[in-house]
Amino acid sequence: MVQPLPITENNDVAVFNHTAFDGHEEVVFCHDVETGLKAIIAIHNTNCGPAVGGCRMWNYASDDEALTDVLRLSRGMTYKNALAGLPFGGGKSVIIGDAKTMKSEALFRAFGRFLNSLGGRYVTAEDVGTSTKDIAHIQMETDFVAGIEGLSGDPSPFTALGTYLGIKAAVKHKLGRDDLEGLKVSVQGLGSVGYYLCEHLARAGAKLFVTDINEAALKKAEAELGATIVGLDDIYDLDVDIYAPCALGATVNDNTIDRIKATIIAGCANNQLAEARHDQLLRDKGILYAPDYVINAGGIINVSFEKDYDKTKATAKVEEIYATLLDIFARADTQQKPTGIIADQMAREIIARGGK
Repeated sequence: MVQPLPITENNDVAVFNHTAFDGHEEVVFCHDVETGLKAIIAIHNTNCGPAVGGCRMWNYASDDEALTDVLRLSRGMTYKNALAGLPFGGGKSVIIGDAKTMKSEALFRAFGRFLNSLGGRYVTAEDVGTSTKDIAHIQMETDFVAGIEGLSGDPSPFTALGTYLGIKAAVKHKLGRDDLEGLKVSVQGLGSVGYYLCEHLARAGAKLFVTDINEAALKKAEAELGATIVGLDDIYDLDVDIYAPCALGATVNDNTIDRIKATIIAGCANNQLAEARHDQLLRDKGILYAPDYVINAGGIINVSFEKDYDKTKATAKVEEIYATLLDIFARADTQQKPTGIIADQMAREIIARGGK
């Protein structure tokens, strides 16, 4: 039986005074006893349309860690969809658990019933730890899903394409170059998107330095792409041109900023900055930061074409990320502000106009 997770005064999870709350419209805690489902759905803003964002499955260390993640991710989706020019608001969901051992059709169907109860205010898709197969199980209980196999399908290649084009925009602005030949790029994380990104970079002549917890993915990148494998912590100390965070968030933090030698940070991970103030620290250090929710919008852009899917049109829309980032970089220089602040300002203006 599906039951709501009770929230009492003594619960460790606090929502309204949470540092990442940011005026969310709705936060739903989901618990299904029979399947063991524990999930959180966060709807940040629906000014521009129904909230759209993926469903992540991760073995969080605590409920508060899961709540922080879903609140930050859903806010990022609001801004991402706005700057991508999509008729969507922002939302996200997380399922607490080990994606390697806890998945089942019943668990995802239970999640689907919770999702369906929201009546279309939030539409989900795959994300870290979930797949198109999992989305198909959710779809057994609700129509409020996207990224369906056979339609727009796996968004990873489009996220990677947008990130690659965003890196090219950053190189154009910072280094005055239209090519990546010979540039050194450190890529942290070789998941679906990260590996696709490495393929783009290798074809463009970049020299790759990669790290991941997945040894098989590392060996594959070494054999197929000529990548150099480095340690998980060593990735921050490399003398490279570009640092591309493509794993989980918050890798740009007080402990790593002084170690990063790259002049560009541009990757596909969400919430790359541990705190908003790190945006200014990067600018002070002369590092050009490509705001994560702008550069990694390719996947949701592709999903937006699902109803009448046209890969050519979807790809053309993803390619607009290049010009959007160049605009952000130019405004940041003119206004002498960090790029993240500029992107946020632009997104809030669009959201205030209801997407118009």
